[in-house]
Parts: sequence; structure tokens; C-alpha cells
Amino acid sequence: MTELHDRYQALIQQIRRYDHEYYVLNESAIPDVEYDRLMEELKRIESEHPQWVTPQSPTQRVAGAPQAGFETVEHRMPMLSLDNAFNHDDLGAFVKRLKDRLNDPSPIEFACEPKLDGIAVSLLYEQGHLVRGATRGDGTTGEDITANVRTIRSIPLSLQGDGWPEVLEVRGEIYMPKAGFERMNDEARERGDKVFVNPRNAASGSLRQLDSRLTATRPLEMCCYSVGVFEGGTLPDTQYQLMQKFSEWGLKINPEMALVTDVQGLLDYYDQLEQKRNGLPYEIDGIVYKVNSFGLQRRLGFVSRAPRWAIARKFPAQEEVTTLLDVEFQVGRTGALTPVARLEPVFVGGVTVSNATLHNMDEIERLDVHIGDRVIVRRAGDVIPQVVKSLAEDRSPEARPITAPEECPECGSKVDRVAGEAVMRCTGGMICSAQRREALKHFVSRKAMDIDGFGEKIVDALLAGNKIHAASDIFELTQEEVSALERMGDKSAANLIAAIDAARETTLARFIFALGIREVGETTARNLAMHFGTIEKLMSATEAQLLDVEDVGPKVAAHVVNYFSEEQNRIEIQRLIALGVTWDDPIPDQSASVLAGQTWVVTGKISQMSRDEAKDYLLQLGAKVAGSVSAKTTQVVAGPGAGSKLRKAEELGVPVMDEAEFVEWLTQQGLWQS
Repeated sequence: MTELHDRYQALIQQIRRYDHEYYVLNESAIPDVEYDRLMEELKRIESEHPQWVTPQSPTQRVAGAPQAGFETVEHRMPMLSLDNAFNHDDLGAFVKRLKDRLNDPSPIEFACEPKLDGIAVSLLYEQGHLVRGATRGDGTTGEDITANVRTIRSIPLSLQGDGWPEVLEVRGEIYMPKAGFERMNDEARERGDKVFVNPRNAASGSLRQLDSRLTATRPLEMCCYSVGVFEGGTLPDTQYQLMQKFSEWGLKINPEMALVTDVQGLLDYYDQLEQKRNGLPYEIDGIVYKVNSFGLQRRLGFVSRAPRWAIARKFPAQEEVTTLLDVEFQVGRTGALTPVARLEPVFVGGVTVSNATLHNMDEIERLDVHIGDRVIVRRAGDVIPQVVKSLAEDRSPEARPITAPEECPECGSKVDRVAGEAVMRCTGGMICSAQRREALKHFVSRKAMDIDGFGEKIVDALLAGNKIHAASDIFELTQEEVSALERMGDKSAANLIAAIDAARETTLARFIFALGIREVGETTARNLAMHFGTIEKLMSATEAQLLDVEDVGPKVAAHVVNYFSEEQNRIEIQRLIALGVTWDDPIPDQSASVLAGQTWVVTGKISQMSRDEAKDYLLQLGAKVAGSVSAKTTQVVAGPGAGSKLRKAEELGVPVMDEAEFVEWLTQQGLWQS
């Protein structure tokens, strides 16, 4: 019993420390999922030993305290937290509790919306004008952040329309959209400043600046989700109707909000939103379910720290804590050495992660990460897992620093680091087996030469069998050589040889991209092809001539010149051409292209072609094809299933065409035949 009581006391101290770091210092030492686990363990112990519970336990209050420098605000109605559901069974138990308490088995209607990963705040409007903004704080007392919230453009300074109460306290979440977060961190890296771990920390740090002029520069937004105090008026009878009224008054609400019925409705909404999660323009960590009827909410009431009529359903955590076991350096096709963290396997973002990127040595130094450290790993959607923080305060004496290699781990060549660049590079070139392997994988890839069926395993097998050394060797392979590979039958070998033959006919843009010139991506390759028209003109171009090409700067121009100045590269190109690789040279007049200077975005599913094909058509016509919608976007092509990008286009007034209109337009340009 003494051991359990000691654990109980330790949990209290640990959670208090994390609360202080999170709410007062604007620092997040651990992911939310780890905090939730500690709190659930504390609750379990207290349920088994209620005599141990004291008013000082973290379970007896919401947590946090106002930061010195802000005036304090007392909430007339407490801003309570929500209980959590961690699985579908918890949701079923939640609905059963409601029906038991209501003594009514009838279906219950719920209002559902994403649980934004931001900062809970309240806005007080008097006579329709914003008079105060406050943080949630400890739920009873918060901080007056009026000057800061007035800088957030999604918060109206005066309510629109009519019918609002004389006094209205609106509650919601201030957050930082993903695009704004990435842009802010990129700018911080360029300045050499500290970057934020995640959008939630960035929003918190931005919102609690003592200088509101700094807050005004941060890309913050707010979504409203409930009401606190109201006087001198009436409100609708349901949560959903209240949100629609908020929208009429100029307050931002979440467009993903929906009404559902009973447990199955809750589960269906969870599945739908989980599929949308990674495509949303903001971070969410779950869903909030609320009984829709305010009358039923009043009957159900509250427990000490949460309403009985609402619950938060968590998504799989996108951040987790694990141990850094080792660091290995992988060599890419351009010789870049990337440090890869070998981790104690951990379930994060819906998958088990055992490797994560550390980017480069500058990042390792910034993170102050050692082998043996406990680290925070983040994986959002399809993003490569990355180490975002080291829990250095808990570092063990056995932890050791990460040192940069002086020799390539693959070929033993010298490792060089160019002044002003964060990346280290192997100087071995194509004598380095790792560079050769990655270069060949790139050459045969779908967006390069697009040799169907020529995957990573085929590349590895041919290299291991000493069948290929350079890209041109691919076009001299025989069916007999291919069929001799392990697990490669005659039919598969014949198909691969046929795919190689088909790939001989390509485009100049694809060929340039396939060469793997440093920092020459698909768009730059197409711009180079359109500008110069022939591979011979490109190979003889000077840096000054290359700078005339759209999107080509001094770095890219130098890489192109350096690539073609290497005799072995020029010989390889001539050999590829001699082996039948061919294309129709484009007309070098991009300025006369139909879409020159325009930026297009393709979103949703295009059924009559792949999205890559749709982008290729737009690039052929001189357009830039972007991945996100902004005020600079010229046109959006939206197929079925288009989500946040379509909504953003509609908000900004960007023209939108559907698939049928797009195909008809391509037909008019002579690029598509029905």
C-alpha cells in the first residue's frame, strides 16, 4: 500500500509540474496523450482510495494559473473541461448513462463538431460590441487578453444582424491553421530563431504575448462553440440552432458540425471525420459530442468539473513519447546524409513507428537531442515521422551526444559540408552505392521515366547481380537477365522489358527531371524544357541564361551548370539517346502559353484522368500548380470529394470549375479527346 501511495503522490507532483509548464510557461513537455494517461491513472487510484483525495489533487480543479503581466478575470460561469471517451465502447457507455439518468430509452440527438487543438477563450459582448476577451485559465479565473483577441480578424469587434442579447459571453477555441504554422516556423528557421513544436503551442505563445502588436503578426483564428453568460434576450433551444445564430451574428463556427442520433450516429461521425482529419486546414485531436437540446442539458446537469451532457472522443495521438535508441546516417541520390532516429517502437498517428527523421545536424543541435533520450515523436497523416523535442530534463547519465560522420557510411568517401548549408554530402558521387541506388530509383519512378513495375526491389536485385551500374544500362537489359532474378517469372520479365521499351518515348521535361539534378523538381524541369526547347541548348546554357527561366534562381542555375559540366553526365545522356530514348522537343515560348502567370489548384477526385495527369496538362499550358488555395490562386479544379480547398476557394471568391467543365476546357485547348 505504501508503494501505491508513493506512486499517487508522485503522480500529483508530476501532473502539477506539467500543468505549470503547459498553462503558465507556454511549454509542452509531453504530448497530450501522455498527460491523459497520467491523469487517468490518478483518477483510477483515487476511485480505489477516495480517502486519499485532497483539494490539492489535480482532479479537483481544471488546472493552470494566470500569468503575471495580465489582469485576472473571474468567469461568472465556470469554463469546465470535458470527460474523454477513448474508444467506441466509452461512447456507448456515455449514451447509456444519459438515457438511464433521463429514465427515457428514446433516441437522443447530438450536435457534433471537431475538437480543435487550440486555446479555450471567452469573448464578452455588451450591446453587441466586444468588451473583453479572456483565457480559460483554471476554469474559474483566467487572464484578460482583450488587446490580443482584438487583433484576430475572425473575431468580430461588433456583432452583425440583430436579436443578440444585451450581454453575451461567447466561448470558443483560438488556434493556428497548419499553413500559417508552417510559414511562421519557416521564417523563424531562416532568422535562426526558436521554432514551435506544434500549432497548439504556437497559438498559446502567440495569444499570450504582452505586446499585442506581436500577436497581430501571428496567423490566429477562432471558432466559437458555446455560450456562457447571457442577459437581456433569448437564445435558441438547441446547440445546433445556437451555432447557426452565432454565424448570423458574424461569429465563426466550424463547417464540419453535424447533427446525429444515438450511438451509431456518433460512431459514423467519428469515422467520417477521421478520414477528413489530415486534409483539414487545422489540427484537431478529436470530436466533441453534445446533447443538442438545452432542455435535456439542464436536466442532465454537471458533475464537479464537467457537464454530464457532453464528451470528447479522442483520435489516435499524433505525438508520443519514446526512447531514441540510435542514429544512423542515410545517403540520398544527391549525396545528402540524413540522420535517421532509430526508436523504441511506439504507436503514433495510427501506425507503429520505429524510425523518424532528424533532418540534419543543425536540427539535432537545436533539439539538443542525445542517444538514449526520451523524445517526442510526431506523425500527422502521411507526413514522415519526426523527432520534435527531447525531454532533456530527464536525460540519463548514459545518454551520449550524436556526432556527425567524417566519412560516408556507404562508400567511405569524405563527407563535405558546404558553408551556409545545413546538409552534409558524400563526395563519392556515383561510386557511392547508396547514391547510385537512389538515383536509379528516381530515374524509373512514375513522375520521371515512369517504367511500370520497375520498383525498389527490382533496382536492388539488378544492382546486387551487377546487371546495371547507370540509368542507360536499363535499356540494354534482356528478358533472360530479368527472368533470372529471384521471384521473377518469364511473364513478369516480359512485362518489365515491354515497360522499359515503352518508356523510351517520353517528354523532355520528364527526361530532365529523371536526370536527378539537384533542386530541379517537376515544375523546374518543365520550365527548363519549355524555355530551351532542346536538351542540347540546355546542356550548353550559362548561369546567366538559366536565370532567365521562371523559378530558377542562382542556386538552381549553379546546380544545372555543374551537372552538365561533368563529362560522365554528358556521356550518359548521349548513351541514353543512342539507346532509343526520345521525345518531341517543345516549342520554347512559355510566355505565349495560355496560362502563363496563373496559379491553379486541383483538388478532389478526377475520374477521367489522374490528378497528376490533370496537373501535367496545366503545366503544359504554362500554369503554376499549387498545393493550397490562397488569394493569389487563379482557378480551382474541384472533383468529387473536394473538401477544405474547395471551401477556402469559395471563401476567397476564387473561380471554381468542376470535372466536366475542366474536361470540356481541355478539349477546347486541344489537349483532350472525349
